[in-house]
Formats: sequence, C-alpha cells, structure tokens
Amino acid sequence: SSLLLMSGVVVTVGLCRRLAGRRLRSRPLLFAFLVEMFSTFQICACTNELSLLGNVEPKPHTALTLTYGFTVLHGLTLAGSACNPCGTLQPMCGGGTSLTLGGLKIAAQFVAAVLARVFMHFIWSLEMAEPHSGALAQGCSSPMQTTEMQAFCIELLFSLVFQLAVLRAESVNPKYRVHLIALLITMLVYAGGNLTGAIFNPALAFSLHADCFYDKFLSYSLVYWIAPSLGKFLILYVF
Repeated sequence: SSLLLMSGVVVTVGLCRRLAGRRLRSRPLLFAFLVEMFSTFQICACTNELSLLGNVEPKPHTALTLTYGFTVLHGLTLAGSACNPCGTLQPMCGGGTSLTLGGLKIAAQFVAAVLARVFMHFIWSLEMAEPHSGALAQGCSSPMQTTEMQAFCIELLFSLVFQLAVLRAESVNPKYRVHLIALLITMLVYAGGNLTGAIFNPALAFSLHADCFYDKFLSYSLVYWIAPSLGKFLILYVF
C-alpha cells in the first residue's frame, strides 16, 4: 500500500508538471512557482511515507533500498527542479536567477512542504496500511538523537558534502549522475540518519518535523535551516 501510494504521488505530480508546461509557458513566474511546488510536494510526500517504513524488516536494508530507489526516481522525474531552498540559493547568489524568481521558488518549496504534510496526515488518518496506524499520535517524533551542537555540525557537514558532490557531478552523464547522487544520499542517511535524520533540506525538514519546530523552534531552525544554508554558502565561497 505504501509503495502504491508513493507511486501514485509520482504519477500525479508528473501529470501536473506536464499540464503546467502546456498551459503556463506564457506566464513564466507562475509556471516556475507551480513546477517547483509540485516537485517539492513529491519529495516531501514520499519522504513522509518512507519515514514510517524505517522499522520494516530487515532493518536497515529495506529503508535504505527504498531511499536509494525513490531518490533515483525523483532525480529522473524532477529534472530542472531544485526542491531544496539551499539549491535555489546558488543561482540567486551567482546571478543566474533573479531575486524575485528565487524567492518565488523558495516560497513554493515551503508551501509544498506544508501541503505534503497535510495530505499525508489525511492519508494516515485513513489507516490504509499497517505503518499508518498510530502515525498521527506521535507528535514531535524528534530525529535529533544527539546534542544540538553535534546535530548542527552533522547537518552542516552533510550539506557541504552533498552540495559539493552536486557541483562536481555536473559534468557527469545525467543517466549516471542520478545514481551517483542517490548513492551518496543513501550513504549519508545510513551514516547519520540515526542521529539527525540526515535531511540537509530546510523545506523537507519542516514537512517531516513541523511539530518539533513548533515546540523547539530555535534549536530546530539552527540545525535544519541554518546549518544546511551555511553549508551552501561555504561551498559558494570556496568555488
């Protein structure tokens, strides 16, 4: 049921992106906003569902395999979308994207994060699959299983590694690039998923753990918003 749900989200988002491409090419700002929103919605919704499958046996092989598989799928179906505020900052700072367009894309990413969370909570309330039972009663299922400073350093390091890999992989053939990026993300999740969740995406972090941001806004914004953004700026400074 979970796989069918995530596959349905991917297909629906693909149709929405294609429809927007046909109808809104003459309105570039609205087109950019909607495409970024649809794409980020796909990643947030699928990752919300994947987060419930972390305890499926055999652990952690099932969760890591699904992480790799769906990361490849996202890479193949969401070409041209950043789906990450940190990824949108690079062209903004480099002059390749205007502040208006960049701001619209970041706004679209956070709107999608909220919509994905609301949508998944509705799906979980239907309890169509066994992992959905009790999912809404978890509240702040905190991914931070270490000190705030260590979590900050881990998310900063992971953001640095990921953003650097994305830059270095730009010259790689696209059909191989998605597998390299997916493998790296899977390795980072394996290395730090039990400590911070290995998210390094501010919009995705908010979609997954909005309750934790409400309860401990300062610490969670420091770890899951400021740390990845700082990692991006360090990469931009180095390059």
